[in-house]
Amino acid sequence: MLGRNLDADRDAMRSWSEHASGRTDAAADLADRVATLSASASGDDGAVRVTVASSGVLTGLELDDRVQRLRGRELAGAIMLTMRRAQAGLTHRVAEAVDETVGADSETGRAVLESFAQRFPVELDAAEPPIMPSPPQLTFPSRGSLPHQAPGVGFESGRDSRAR
Repeated sequence: MLGRNLDADRDAMRSWSEHASGRTDAAADLADRVATLSASASGDDGAVRVTVASSGVLTGLELDDRVQRLRGRELAGAIMLTMRRAQAGLTHRVAEAVDETVGADSETGRAVLESFAQRFPVELDAAEPPIMPSPPQLTFPSRGSLPHQAPGVGFESGRDSRAR
């Protein structure tokens, strides 16, 4: 699946380049460079390190022993925030590749930069939670399945537990 994302990014940039400018060699070079890019970032305390591919997909995750002191929700938040930082770093690396090949002023360069900036914003919104909210707790009414059972008695609905 990762290869498909890289191929899709490469194909999209090539099609942009063919329609946007006559500098197809530079645009093809850009597509090849972007397809092989990756970026890494570390968490605030260095306990989490994340690497992402050019598609933004997580390709590496390193956890220090210090993460054992974190609750599950805190660890998940640290991983997600660090991943978003790595993706923002990817946007910076793409900008460098654009400058070195087609130029940020070209139509192709602007299209590629805009695409990455939309998917992986450089400025992370601190108000936005870094992880998805917890799903709502499901509750089920406690009532017996047979008329003679009292609600909440046993957990083997309809079976006599003495029949073993």
